[in-house]
Amino acid sequence: MSKTIFVTGAAGFIGSHTIQALVTRGDRVVGLDNFNDYYDPARKRANVEEVRRALKQSGQAETLTFIEGDIRNQQTIAEIFSSYEFEGIVHLAAMAGVRVSMEKPRLYYDVNVNGTLNLLEAAVGRVGTQATRSAFPTFVFASTSSVYGNTQLVPFQEHDPCERPLAPYAASKRAGEMLGYSYHHLFGLAFTAVRFFTVYGPRGRPDMMAYKVLDNIFFSREVPFYNSGHMRRDWTFVTDIVQGVVNAVDRPLGYEVVNLGRGEPVSLTEFVHVLEEYVGRRANLVSVPMMKADVAATCADVSKARKLLGYNPQWSVKEGLREFWTWYQKHVLDA
Repeated sequence: MSKTIFVTGAAGFIGSHTIQALVTRGDRVVGLDNFNDYYDPARKRANVEEVRRALKQSGQAETLTFIEGDIRNQQTIAEIFSSYEFEGIVHLAAMAGVRVSMEKPRLYYDVNVNGTLNLLEAAVGRVGTQATRSAFPTFVFASTSSVYGNTQLVPFQEHDPCERPLAPYAASKRAGEMLGYSYHHLFGLAFTAVRFFTVYGPRGRPDMMAYKVLDNIFFSREVPFYNSGHMRRDWTFVTDIVQGVVNAVDRPLGYEVVNLGRGEPVSLTEFVHVLEEYVGRRANLVSVPMMKADVAATCADVSKARKLLGYNPQWSVKEGLREFWTWYQKHVLDA
């Protein structure tokens, strides 16, 4: 049975893939994005057009409504929730990235905490007309593996303490998780926080490692190579992440926090070498020390996601990077 689902951050990397997956399976989607300048807004607009073209070819374009607006604007949120009855909310909009959050902490809290609060208020009917509904929408919140901080417990499990975030970004996401619990406790809102590990793939942000390596090779843009590549990340292909998000929309679980990763960490050095092999050229990266807000390794325990969400990551790093390289050639080099 089709649903009407609200997706924030819909023009971004994960957001554009999520709206495409939801519409493709038959849902009606209302997407919201403010096209901020964290990276070139033209890249985000290109994401939306890429999705629209794909949906037009399948005859599904009419079931996607796109709204340009900001989650911090209470009037915008009220108007949206007075116009639609949502069965699900996928909240992906956020200021992302550990490093920039250290430079702009107030902006990160304004967007990631206040924006999330606006959506929670709307979800339980204190904004718009949701209060007249017999049931609240299922709320899926995009969180991050960064909330684990410098944990020594590997793999990372959802019951691990998350009390010492290393940067404002992680702290703001942990605050969002905790706000979600408050609204579950007070109103019975079904709230699932999905903690993303290191996501990569087509339409990736230009500040992400795969994109930066190729920009270095083709455009000679300087790229820092932290800790000489001796860092391990649980690289997770975007298609697998979206599968977990979509499944979470379909399964109201009360209040849950769930890891979405691959569970197989790969070193930064190996990740870069795979890309270099596809391109046939070497990157010229600048070795720099690991930042204070970084951790040496991330690794997801995804057993809870498998059990509760039917999550089953499929894409290896080699397969995923091949897809990203194919996309980059078409949409960046040949654009």
